[in-house]
Amino acid sequence: MANLRDTRLRMRAIRQTLQVTKAMNLISTSKLRRGRRALEDTEPYFMRIKKSMFDIISSIDNVKSDFLGRRDIKHSAVIVVSSDKGLAGGYNANVFRQVNKVCETLQSPLLITIGNIASRHFSHSSFDVLENFSFKPRLPMLDDAKEIADYIISQYLWNYFDEVHLVYTHMFSAVKLMPETIQLLPVSAEKIQEEIVRTGEEKRVDLRFEFIPSEEEVFDALVPIYIKGIVYGVLVEAYASEQNARMIAMDEASKNAEDMLAKLQVFYNRVRQAAITQEMTEIIGGSSAIND
Repeated sequence: MANLRDTRLRMRAIRQTLQVTKAMNLISTSKLRRGRRALEDTEPYFMRIKKSMFDIISSIDNVKSDFLGRRDIKHSAVIVVSSDKGLAGGYNANVFRQVNKVCETLQSPLLITIGNIASRHFSHSSFDVLENFSFKPRLPMLDDAKEIADYIISQYLWNYFDEVHLVYTHMFSAVKLMPETIQLLPVSAEKIQEEIVRTGEEKRVDLRFEFIPSEEEVFDALVPIYIKGIVYGVLVEAYASEQNARMIAMDEASKNAEDMLAKLQVFYNRVRQAAITQEMTEIIGGSSAIND
């Protein structure tokens, strides 16, 4: 009887867990649809702004700009894009491994986290966390990207750090989510070219433009817009990747729960049948003893 009672309790707990995982799967599926629509609308702009910045950099000569000039690297900033909630499989763990790998190659890395999971994780690490941005589990807005971009640019211009890298999750397909690293500052034509080619686009060729009133003024005005556009594209892609990862994780969790429930049901039926058989045997034995 104790086995029957324990099995019933375990089956009840698994059923409750199954209800939660299926509900989260449906929610993530709905959010993923919105995220993919936003990503499809954002990706052309995301790629176009990279190509445009490469074209502009490759056409200017001897421009003196804080965004373009090479500095002596004393501190490096790494922006980490994670989620605000867990239960997303290996989504956050893969990003954290990529961050650790990037930080090994940088001089005095400082972290800027986006998402509560990254903030909690790296608060117990040896890295210094400068700032954490959290926008709740919703589709990113352009104002969110502007807030992050303004902070990055202001700290960079104040020489708090000398280069900025960004780690996020790139959605190659529905089943292939890979962490990627891009360099935001200083702006480099070579780095942008590498990122363009890595995403499957054709290699850009150098172009020539005429800048009015001057190359410096135009470039310094365009870089903040470029940074904001890149950050926004990254946030949208990370959001879609997170929902995709959570949907897959909840689907796997639901399947595992159903398998456990089926095995426990078989075990429960066997124990229950054995208990009934034992009771019938005892009744028959008792009746035979009384007749004797």
